[in-house]
Amino acid sequence: MKRITSQTDHSWTILFVCWLLVASATLSSLFISEVMELPPCSLCWVQRIFMFPLAIILLIGLFPFDGSVIRYALPISLCGVAAALYHTLLQLGIIPEAAAPCQQGVSCTDVSLALFGFVSIPMLSLLVFSAATGLLLLLKRGEPS
Repeated sequence: MKRITSQTDHSWTILFVCWLLVASATLSSLFISEVMELPPCSLCWVQRIFMFPLAIILLIGLFPFDGSVIRYALPISLCGVAAALYHTLLQLGIIPEAAAPCQQGVSCTDVSLALFGFVSIPMLSLLVFSAATGLLLLLKRGEPS
């Protein structure tokens, strides 16, 4: 049986933590919309479009460990950061409400759920996408060239 090196163990752990963050965000998103019955706005759907496949891609990269998963996951995560940042800035009023893509249904500027009174769902999404991007960049840095 082949012994896995400590570098691979370390990389697997980083990828696992990244997957755990993304999978938790995915399940939380589904809980909020399906159990709590808070409908997502258009920008929330865009963030889901990046979050949901990321959970699957990272899981595939874990068993067996495949460091090349970074090539596929990193662009998706960066797009998620951009969407979540835009949504957060829109909710904070930094981007004018006229620039909101939500024309029908739930407004992208409304804060329907806020942890600690100020942390909105898009802020949580931004935090998860940023952390995932940071972990993926850390993995990329540790990859042999």
